Amino acid sequence: MMADIASRRRHTAFDDALDLGHGVSGAADSHFGCAVRAFSTMFPGGRLGGGALAVYLDGEPVVDVWKGWADRDGRVRWSADTAGMVFSATKGMTATVIHRLADRALIDYDAPVADYWHAFAANGKAELTVREVMSHTAGLSGLRGASHANVFDHIEMEERLAAASPGRLFGQPAYHALTFGWLMSGLARAVTGKDMRILFREELAEPLNTDGFHLGRPPAESPTRAAEIIMPQRIAPIPIVAGVVRRVAHQFSGAYRSMYFPGLIAAIQGDNAMLDAQLPAANGVVTARALARMYGAIANGGEIDGTRFLSRRLVASLVGERDLQRDRNIFIPMGYHLGYHALPIGIMPGFGHIGLGSSFGWSHPEMGLAISVVVNRLVTPLTLTDFGGFLGLYALIRQAAARARERGYRPVHGLGAPYS
Repeated sequence: MMADIASRRRHTAFDDALDLGHGVSGAADSHFGCAVRAFSTMFPGGRLGGGALAVYLDGEPVVDVWKGWADRDGRVRWSADTAGMVFSATKGMTATVIHRLADRALIDYDAPVADYWHAFAANGKAELTVREVMSHTAGLSGLRGASHANVFDHIEMEERLAAASPGRLFGQPAYHALTFGWLMSGLARAVTGKDMRILFREELAEPLNTDGFHLGRPPAESPTRAAEIIMPQRIAPIPIVAGVVRRVAHQFSGAYRSMYFPGLIAAIQGDNAMLDAQLPAANGVVTARALARMYGAIANGGEIDGTRFLSRRLVASLVGERDLQRDRNIFIPMGYHLGYHALPIGIMPGFGHIGLGSSFGWSHPEMGLAISVVVNRLVTPLTLTDFGGFLGLYALIRQAAARARERGYRPVHGLGAPYS
């Protein structure tokens, strides 16, 4: 099988790189022209931000393109090393760190979390397993009155969760919008002695040989540059209205309780204070190329560029059966499995994780296909259409991938900074 794939690559009749046009930079195999054109239409103007699209097929990059602007004023163009804050798509990266540790027998999915993180045994959680926590069934989704200062102190949030008792949704899928990240980082810290920011570099960036993985703001010496979030920057809360909304939402909305903390909107305005925290469920700063490379390894049996990233046995377990119960916080079946999710009714075959603003990374192992889209739009006039557009884009990419495998394709290497 692999020999046949290699032969198709060598003898392809499509040896010329695609002429991108439409203000798009980067490179793509010619079969993906329709997908690149569709992607280009999503960034029509300077004040509507920018983004990047990357696709891997059989462990090889076949699309690596970007367009638009990395700042709010439309002056700084998106570049090969521009990274967006991908919000909940961060969870897929955090979960992959845990899988790397499990692959080395440092973690057993069916062992209690407290076997590793002893403080986690408090208040009835002694038997709660790693698998249950990774499936959003731990009953720990609520922030339980955490302040802005609490949320920005990852050690304190890990300690709060270790001491907490499971809530009324224990055993049922209920999206752990922010707490998932600290649950994973507390587990990883107990096993390795390292925080998740370091593990993003050691377990993702280094073995995948890309600089494009960061938890929070990339350091000044990094070639990766964080894009500014495009959203209304002058939202000023009206205290009375905000207070009423908070009380009502806190009583009736599990989703609200799982992600709201005082100062949330202000934290992503201006210089984006969230970049200076460690929220391993929400503030990953990643290039589309890096994210697609990670999911490309998963889609390719755990291997990338001849390097074993995850064992074939572990990758096979990631494809396993998914729980299609309706999520009790966001009301749709998410198909959680070991830290990734699916989408209902087959609209996007495969699994991965989507984030607020529609950045996402996705793996379709049956096709050997992985795709990532990273954008810096959050709340704009196009927000409501973005996700639908990306669903259409995914369909175009699947069609192009099928043609490319049949006729041969040309990988596009050498873009973006390697691990440093």
